[in-house]
Parts: sequence; structure tokens; C-alpha cells
Amino acid sequence: MSRRFSYLSHLVCSLCQCHYDADQLSTISPCCSRPLLAQYDLSALKNEMRREELSGRPATMWRYHELLPVRTPQSVQSLGEGMTPLLPAPRLAPKGLKQTAQVFVKDEGQNPTGSFKARGMSAAVSRAFELGVRGVITPTAGNAGAAMSAYAARAGLPAYVTAPEDAPQACIKQAHLYGAEVELLAGLISDAGRLATERAIQRGLFNVATLREPYRVEGKKTMGLELAEQLGWRLPTAIIYPAGGGTGVVGMWKAFSELYSLGWLTESPLPRMIVVQAEGCAPLVQAWNQGSTEATPWPSDQATTQAAGLRVPSAIGDRLILQAIRESAGTALSVSDEEMKQMVHYAAQQEGMLISLEAAATLAAYHRLLANNSLSADDEVVLFFTGSGLADLGLPG
Repeated sequence: MSRRFSYLSHLVCSLCQCHYDADQLSTISPCCSRPLLAQYDLSALKNEMRREELSGRPATMWRYHELLPVRTPQSVQSLGEGMTPLLPAPRLAPKGLKQTAQVFVKDEGQNPTGSFKARGMSAAVSRAFELGVRGVITPTAGNAGAAMSAYAARAGLPAYVTAPEDAPQACIKQAHLYGAEVELLAGLISDAGRLATERAIQRGLFNVATLREPYRVEGKKTMGLELAEQLGWRLPTAIIYPAGGGTGVVGMWKAFSELYSLGWLTESPLPRMIVVQAEGCAPLVQAWNQGSTEATPWPSDQATTQAAGLRVPSAIGDRLILQAIRESAGTALSVSDEEMKQMVHYAAQQEGMLISLEAAATLAAYHRLLANNSLSADDEVVLFFTGSGLADLGLPG
């Protein structure tokens, strides 16, 4: 029997575990209105593949195609996303700890469209293309719209983007350049989400909004697969990740579970998952501090931060994110815009890295956690720098 390109088997509701057909175009679960998660025939894959086979494959996220949802190689829409470098960056530690700090950076700004959003959109657009959609739409705070537009152009699909009028202009210009139709509105990403839902119905487009279809999270999952491979099939002590919609946290936690099921991570303990948000919009942090399993939406009129990707008042994946933090003995914390700006300068001057405000939030959190002894310099910590700082160069401060 020949090896399958993808071992995708079915979809499950992330709340009640009800099963659904993976070859039907799907949004959220009909049963609970919660995210659907892709499931794979891991027992068959375990018998048919060894992890060592990956070493000779192309250096993109599609090297893990057996654990991705696209059935045929002809349907893959790729711009070379993934396999971003994992860089030792001890000089990002505070003064006095630079010689001993075990801190690494996963530099997602080196993806084709300048952020980690390229991963999710490559997977989502590829699968939507394979299932025969007529066009795609997404709400965005900036980077997701640019990424979707690029992959839609690659697939030859019409693209439509809805975004707050104060979204980074560099991202909006990218979307226009790729041929997408862009509609700006007063408000936040949540308002753009409602508009995207309306436009999808009106125009017959498929909505690939965060966790409102099953496959963007699969692309984000590859960050966890890569991290394990780059560390020699083990995991770090802690991962610090900036969460707006939080898909990356959900994806990586899913990746680690799948790798354990395959027997590829037999001796490595799970990392602490540490989520960082902006003080001006921190629904997940608030829920974590209250011991809740769900996050109360942040009041829209109080959602204030210059980090556009963190200005997300509510996340449909809140239960999954909080579950990952809880199961990993992690934590959630918020940092100020001023701290983020300071860390943009710090990263540039200490390690020559030009990072976004959202990425800088992870560095601010790392310094905070070292200062209060929640982490030590000996802990092996990976900071996810989710995007390049090029899009932020026009911002004040």
C-alpha cells in the first residue's frame, strides 16, 4: 500500500468531540459552534514513517505534509513558508544574565509575507482550493489579510479583506498589491469579523477567519513541529507567545500531542506555554487570573494598544488556549505598549533584530518573568517573534 500524502482522517468539535467529515467544506462545529480540529490517522503514520525521513525534505512547512490537511501535492499553495530559523539570542537577556541565559528566538518575520500568518494561510487557502471554493475572505488586523491575499493570488482565487481603518498601512498595501479587494471600517477586528461574515454570504466567498475554519491552525501547528525538529526532537523549558486570536498556541499544543502519539518525542517533557497580551486588551490574561476556563470579551471601547495583532477583544479559541496554559503549568501576563516599544529598540540594538510590537511583547514578558523569578536564566526559553518590524516603522514612538 502506497504512502498517503496526508493522513487526515476526520474533524472533531473541540468542545464535545463530535466527529465530522473532513472532506466537506466546514466552518465551526454545528453541534457547539466551537472550532473544529483536524485529526490524523497517527497509528498508521507511526507504522509507515520514521522521523528521520524528514531530514532530506525541502525546508518549508510542507515537509510535514503527512500531518497537514491537503490531500494531494497539486493542491498545495506554497511560497516557501516555514522552517524559519531558531536563533540563540543571549544578548536579549537583561544585563548581568547575558552570559548564562538560555534564550532562543523563533524568527517568524522571515516568512514570505513577513509574519507567521503565512503558515496558517498557506494551509487554509490550499485546503479551501482543494475543496473547490470560489474565493476567500478574512477579517484582519493587518498581517493575516496580507498573507491570505498572497496565497489567494498564488491559487488564482478572488480575495476580499475587511480591516479596521487603523490597520498597518504596509499590510493593507500588500493586500491591494496581491489583487485583493479591501474594505476598511471604523472599529476593531471584531467589527471586521462581523463585516466579513456578511460579505462572505453576499459574495459566495469562504471565510478563513481565525479558528472559524479548521485549517489555519494546522499551518500554525508547524511552528511546534519545526521547533521539536530543530532542537533534536526535544522541547524547551518554556515558550513565550504573543496571543491575539491565539491560534499559534492552540496549534503548537496540538503538534506536541501528535508528536508524542507518533513516538517522536518520547523523552522530552512538555514546555510551559506562556501567553502574553497587551495591557490595553488582555481578555485571556484576565480569564487566567480569575481561574476561568473561558474569557469574557474585552469591552471594545477599552481595547487600546498600538500592537494591532494584540487588539483582539475576544478569541473563539479561548477555551483551547487556556487549556494549553493550564495543562502545561504555564501562565498568562500582559505588558504595556511602552514596554513593547522599549523592547523593539532593545532587540534591534542588542541582536540586530527588527521586530514587531507583538514580537516585542514576548521579550518584555521574558524580562518580567526573570525579574519575579518565574523563570531563571538556566531555563531554555523560546520567544516567538511572530512578525517583522517593517510594518510598524511608520507608527509613532
